[in-house]
Amino acid sequence: MSALPPPARPRTQVFLASTLYGAATLAAALDAGCFTPADRRLLLVANTAAVPETTPALDESAGFERLRSRFDGVLSWNDAIRPFHPSGWSPRPDDAPLWERHLRLLWDLGDDDVSLAVESLQVSPALAIVQCFPDAPLDVYADGLMSYGPTRNKLDPLIGTRVGRLLHLDLVPGLRPLLLSEFGVAPEVVPTEAFTKVLAELADAAPALDAPEGAALLLGQYLSALDILTPEEEEQLHVRMLRGAAGRGHRELVFKPHPAAPARWSQMLEEEAGRLGVTLTVLDAPVLAEVAYQRLRPALVTGCFSTALLTATSFYGLPAARTGTDLLLERLSPYQNSNRVPVTLVDALLPPLWAGVPQGGTGGHNATHGGAPDNGGHADLSGLLAAVGFAMQPRIYPHLRGAAERYLTAHLTPRTRRYFKRRRLTALALPGGIPSQLSFLPRNAAVRRVARRARALQRRLTKAKAPAKAMVNS
Repeated sequence: MSALPPPARPRTQVFLASTLYGAATLAAALDAGCFTPADRRLLLVANTAAVPETTPALDESAGFERLRSRFDGVLSWNDAIRPFHPSGWSPRPDDAPLWERHLRLLWDLGDDDVSLAVESLQVSPALAIVQCFPDAPLDVYADGLMSYGPTRNKLDPLIGTRVGRLLHLDLVPGLRPLLLSEFGVAPEVVPTEAFTKVLAELADAAPALDAPEGAALLLGQYLSALDILTPEEEEQLHVRMLRGAAGRGHRELVFKPHPAAPARWSQMLEEEAGRLGVTLTVLDAPVLAEVAYQRLRPALVTGCFSTALLTATSFYGLPAARTGTDLLLERLSPYQNSNRVPVTLVDALLPPLWAGVPQGGTGGHNATHGGAPDNGGHADLSGLLAAVGFAMQPRIYPHLRGAAERYLTAHLTPRTRRYFKRRRLTALALPGGIPSQLSFLPRNAAVRRVARRARALQRRLTKAKAPAKAMVNS
């Protein structure tokens, strides 16, 4: 008589989320049947704020109770690894087995078959938890425009090859994400209908918004905290949003600041609104922009490069316009900065806020795009993404060189050159770098050595001049 096979071990799915938007994306994916059935589904919450002790975690946000029913339990990553910070800690390789044993005991996982769904795999906390469970299969979900860009750094193949799917929102219909494609990871769209249904649940549970309906909505991002802009430059960016919206004829405006932004930014906008004779409401309620879309139905949404600009157009059919992307494209450094693809896509897809607006005036209302993005007149958005992605990470995506060369040869114009740096194109021997008759130079080893020596000499001279200049000024 043959022996019976051993009973199947329980299956537990652990979903890591650090934002309410991310948890909403997971809820939509579960509602749409994107995950196979499991014995338990646990939501692991990570609070990645600079000071987590003073900032509420996502499970304390208004509306979270509407999402809780999708999970059999809610865990805290911060509590599990205390006193370490979720963004700055990962286990040492030799300690990973000890951490897995500790977490299985702490979360009552026993010998369950564990699978993981995480966000932002390139950095902690996602990277840390996948290292703690080295045998667990992975899915990665992406809730923003960064999913369209390249993986920001080279992942350990032992991790990258564990990823089965990249679940992402269809923010740019028809555009295929680059993230994790170097491992052959298949992208899978989280159905828009499921996501907007979850957002409607959050809107129903949100507190009342003391703001007018049909106003122009200005989205703040707090870019100075990322060292992309100075605080003064970001203040001026917000003022320019207000002036541009007023210039389009909007008399009622709503500013939704980043939760961590200084209060004085709102004060400057209120003063500017008074000078322009428009009404400004500051929306302090801690709600997602998409909740404001449903409650207020703004006549215009404007911002710099927030993902919410494309959820406005793609998911809610609202008019949207961009401002400040030209400055950001110039300012982002190094070229590999992971914000580059979101800025590029917003710049390519949306009209500028100031299009047709008299500079310095508050002229009549001008038409803006509504509905789904129309590629902003770009004949080859996929080619643009491939070219920018290759220029950002040529060692991770060497197979994109041909696509990058074709795009640059056919589409490099004064309008599209803003997406590339001449120095970067030259270093990679791509079209548009240096004059074609000198195109052999970047491939010449001797020329590259001379160029490196010249740059090193220039840096030494610059450092030598700095103390002398300081003495003169003193």
